[in-house]
Amino acid sequence: MDTWLTQMPKDMRLKSEGFASSIFDPDGAFTLRHYCESLSLPYADIGLPVPLGTFAAYGLEFQRRLVPELEQKLATSLIPSNAGFELGFDNGTTATAKRVVVAVGISHFQYIPPGLSALPDELVTHSSRHRTFDRFKGREVVVVGGGSSALDVAAALHEAGAATRVVARQSKIHFHDPPGPIPRPFRDRVRAPMTGLGPGWRSFFCTSAPLVFHRMPERFRVEVVRRHLGPAGGWFVKDQVVGKVELLPGLNVGNASVQNGRVHLHLENGDGVGRTISADHVISATGYQVDLRRVGFLNSDVWSGIQSVDRAPRLSTNFESSMPGMYFIGAASANSFGPLLRFAYGAGFTARRLSKHLAH
Repeated sequence: MDTWLTQMPKDMRLKSEGFASSIFDPDGAFTLRHYCESLSLPYADIGLPVPLGTFAAYGLEFQRRLVPELEQKLATSLIPSNAGFELGFDNGTTATAKRVVVAVGISHFQYIPPGLSALPDELVTHSSRHRTFDRFKGREVVVVGGGSSALDVAAALHEAGAATRVVARQSKIHFHDPPGPIPRPFRDRVRAPMTGLGPGWRSFFCTSAPLVFHRMPERFRVEVVRRHLGPAGGWFVKDQVVGKVELLPGLNVGNASVQNGRVHLHLENGDGVGRTISADHVISATGYQVDLRRVGFLNSDVWSGIQSVDRAPRLSTNFESSMPGMYFIGAASANSFGPLLRFAYGAGFTARRLSKHLAH
């Protein structure tokens, strides 16, 4: 839960619906609904956004109840050995294992565009570096990005008293539509069945047939993962942003420079017409890109020996990489199994599939 606890705006709400935000256990004995009802917290399967604080507290309680033997250690190295693999930890201890499941989530994969990444950290940061925004009160901040992270950050900056602008490549800033009446009319259910990734037949395929997705041509899979469920803010953030934050869609950051302690961004539209804006600080809410080279405990001998596509591991139907005994799950497995694996809702498929394989 470290990413949720340390790398997300503390007052944000999840885009995923309540029913799709549970952590998986085989018996469904401790869902988010169970947790909220036990503490008399507001909850609805659909239509009531889940506060980050509630989800994070639920995750910690899930671990305490169902995985109490968990040891909190930071892995610093992982190398092949005669026994399989040898793992080193930050307290100086080591362990060996025949098989290793790498479940690092997204925390290693923050992406800042080349035009911004060369600037000093005190002026340009990734959105994951910010949990609170009080330090930006009275300052000018540009948020680069047009997805939920960018819009959540922009809303939090405005609330903190910062003069905020959002620069996005897409021609229009999108927000998801709020859910309609519950229960949904039969016609709507046929047109766009509800899934853990939202309504629609494409999402239905992604959630229902990850093994079929695995059999699709590689380039098709990569493109679907890249394009499906594109950048969009939650419907509940719209009123916090529109009319309160300056939105600048349809612009790319061409280059950036620092002058007199401020960041100057040269922006270009699709026709090559440019303009320059400046700010006290730039927050790059440009998401995450899986890249095995950025997983700190994997040395070059390991990641260079793993077959990959777009720097994500190429996996078998059992999540095993080309290095026998090493498995990857979560966001790192999305190019193999589809967008489902980018979300907590995909943990059910992953856990059942991988645990069955390992048990045999």
